[in-house]
Amino acid sequence: MSIENTIIIGAGPCGMSCALELQARGINPLIIEKGNIVHTIYNFPTHQEFFSTSEKLEIGNIPFITERQKPVRSQALAYYRMVAMRNDLRIHSYEEAKTIHKIDEHFQIIVEDQYGNEKSYTAKHVIIATGYYNQFNLMDVEGEDLPKVSHYFKEAHPFYKKKVVIVGGKNSAVDAALELHKAGAEITVLYRGDVYSSSIKPWILPFFDSLVRNEEIQLEFNAKVSKITPTTLHYQVNGQEKEIENDFVFAMTGYQPNIKFLTQVGVDVDFVSGVPVYNEETYETNIPGIYIAGVVAAGFNNNAIFIENGRFHGEKIAESIIGK
Repeated sequence: MSIENTIIIGAGPCGMSCALELQARGINPLIIEKGNIVHTIYNFPTHQEFFSTSEKLEIGNIPFITERQKPVRSQALAYYRMVAMRNDLRIHSYEEAKTIHKIDEHFQIIVEDQYGNEKSYTAKHVIIATGYYNQFNLMDVEGEDLPKVSHYFKEAHPFYKKKVVIVGGKNSAVDAALELHKAGAEITVLYRGDVYSSSIKPWILPFFDSLVRNEEIQLEFNAKVSKITPTTLHYQVNGQEKEIENDFVFAMTGYQPNIKFLTQVGVDVDFVSGVPVYNEETYETNIPGIYIAGVVAAGFNNNAIFIENGRFHGEKIAESIIGK
């Protein structure tokens, strides 16, 4: 049985950055990924524009050059594929890590492939860079599991002339509303806040607000969803019960790290903040040999860590592993 020096769980930009930093120090890690590389970015809306400029998305000192200041989804996908190819990163895609066990001085990682088969790997060190996009926040209301409800928005075309309710009021909700409006959907946005979120990208808020003021998009503040049926959605505004007919619901309610996986592994987590216990200088958790990288270190506050700053975690992690 071969033993890897380091296995990285997650082939997002932060996981790939860790691999590049380790390669630069003579270690060729194995990356295990439940989808394919940068799977989260792949799941972004088709026409997504990044908040960050291209140079702030670079990893491994490899230039990301675009004709626009802020790249779009397709450009980012092409960039990260190029990085993986040119550096010959070892990536086992479509293998989902299920558990990690400590066996003597090593870790055994049990994975399940796309066909449902189990296999295991053994490593001296493990870096968990699993992000948060696969774990959406539930509204915990009746009907949330109906086929017409989605927690992800891909593109607007299928919703032409359809009645669409968007639950949420931050960037993902506003972006979806603007795309749906361009495609001719009839849109209602329900937001639990009482004013616009301060996190909305400043260059898109004026467009969205203009559509609301001109009643091309219906917006209700202080709205809380109570029930979803096949043809309607029930909600409350300041204690008043309301009902709206709709064909589709986008619950853009945010995402969170896979706390369950971390705790199964044995990593201590603050259940209020969702932040795992780790050394801020090395990103090593309370379990020696297990590290975290990227947004998973931010807990429930996923606005604290982005690709922009999470890409630098790999350098500290690699130095710690080399130091051992």
